[in-house]
Amino acid sequence: MKYTSALLFGSGFLISLIVGWFLFPAALYRSEPQPIQFNHKIHTGEKGGMACTECHTTDDAGKFQGIPRIAKCAECHAAPLGESDVEKILVEQYTTPNQEIPWHVYSRQPDNAYFPHASHTTLGKMKCVECHGDHGNSESLEVYQVNRISGYSRDIWGKNISGIQSQPWEGMKMDRCVRCHAERSRKDGCIACHK
Repeated sequence: MKYTSALLFGSGFLISLIVGWFLFPAALYRSEPQPIQFNHKIHTGEKGGMACTECHTTDDAGKFQGIPRIAKCAECHAAPLGESDVEKILVEQYTTPNQEIPWHVYSRQPDNAYFPHASHTTLGKMKCVECHGDHGNSESLEVYQVNRISGYSRDIWGKNISGIQSQPWEGMKMDRCVRCHAERSRKDGCIACHK
């Protein structure tokens, strides 16, 4: 009887872990591919030599402008630069008709959170890689995963369902911001980020 209870408990515990780690995330998140693939490495590496800020800019007031508009892409891609299918799609479907690419944004913050990029990159002298990882060397875009309930990207919470980060830049939760501010002796009130 004692061993049967322990076996039942252990089996139930194991099943719960499997459901929690694998089945729950599969049910909670919906995967959507990006409209086209994008190779950051071609643009930022030896071949392209571009800095992150050449495409991901801030306006005169210091507000981050996010993903570049199609006009920025058209500066180089008004005509195909290569033979790839992605290049043809970019030119035919987006740059020629001046149609914005409907990118899925991995880092869109909740409406109650305000994140000023300029304060961090200009005043705080932080590099893009500190928060975004070595994204500039990626050769393809990850599949966008959206929470079916909240509508926010899985990248906000991090890939690991437990919340444990395998890389310092994973996840964009408040505890990460608070920890980073504490490490830099920043003492900001709630209103600094929640407006």
